[in-house]
Amino acid sequence: MRKEILERTNRWIKKAEKDLLSAKKLLEAGIYDYSLFHSEQAVEKYLKAVLTYYNIPFQRTHNVLKLVRVCSAIDKDYLKLKELNLSILFPLGIEVRYPEAETEITEQDAREAIDVAEKVRNFILRKLNIKNL
Repeated sequence: MRKEILERTNRWIKKAEKDLLSAKKLLEAGIYDYSLFHSEQAVEKYLKAVLTYYNIPFQRTHNVLKLVRVCSAIDKDYLKLKELNLSILFPLGIEVRYPEAETEITEQDAREAIDVAEKVRNFILRKLNIKNL
């Protein structure tokens, strides 16, 4: 695999790692809506890392369900991610950023979103055989 592709993949993963860390810190601070948002962002970036790894172009999107579908076209194993509660992330994770959002995000919601993000992370790092970041 070309070095450039691996470097771009790692940049996506490192950004995803920062989003996941941010989600955890925001949860600790009691800022549940933005914790959930950063969990969504982490999952989105992990999935975009997969597409980058396989050199598959992708459009700008927050739709993690769509990204899972695109990844599963490469490898059917990615369909396993649909077993997770991705709906906690999208579209809710995007909507909560705006004052018009009517859903109150609870601590449990934020914890579940982090759990989903961690499961996606672990799955993708295993699939891409990435051990050290």
